[in-house]
Amino acid sequence: MTRFDQIRIAIRKDETLWKGWSHFRRIVFDYIRPDDSKVQLEWEVFDRGEAVAILLYDPARRVVVMVRQFRIPVHLMGDQAFLLEVPAGSMEHGEDPAETVCREAMEETGYQIEKPRHLFSAYTSPGAVTEKVHFYFARIEAGHKVGDGGGLAEEHEDIEISELPLEDAMAMIADGRICDAKTIMLLQWAALNPAALAP
Repeated sequence: MTRFDQIRIAIRKDETLWKGWSHFRRIVFDYIRPDDSKVQLEWEVFDRGEAVAILLYDPARRVVVMVRQFRIPVHLMGDQAFLLEVPAGSMEHGEDPAETVCREAMEETGYQIEKPRHLFSAYTSPGAVTEKVHFYFARIEAGHKVGDGGGLAEEHEDIEISELPLEDAMAMIADGRICDAKTIMLLQWAALNPAALAP
């Protein structure tokens, strides 16, 4: 056991700065070191809960199914705001991640997934955001496409479905056309695990 296993904090204030679709909070806390010395810190936390993301791969055609949609934060940074990403979405409180990822795959791409494989879970921006993403993989075939996809009209989603060779997707990471973290993580997993892609 190291000193990093013994870190203690005492929360002094948990203040809501704004609450809507997400929850923006200010946390004031005492950070207590192993020698019992302490310092008071203040962090702003963006509370997003949990989310899912899935890599859909068709081994017969050797393509990945992705979606392109508008992202306002990316636009505000001055970059191309229609990002190419893997299907993904937020979880409702208490929802099962596997059920969520199957629903999101259907809504966004029209592909019906029954048994997605859980790969790993990760915090994508732990310095400020609570969001924990559960990453999945599923092999698909043309017959699994039973819907139109494109997102939900009631959520005003405007999603373009894109099917492209895995090799092309990997090249798009290198040249910057794919710059979404969760998508890069899943494509890198695929590159490191070619046996998992086989039928």
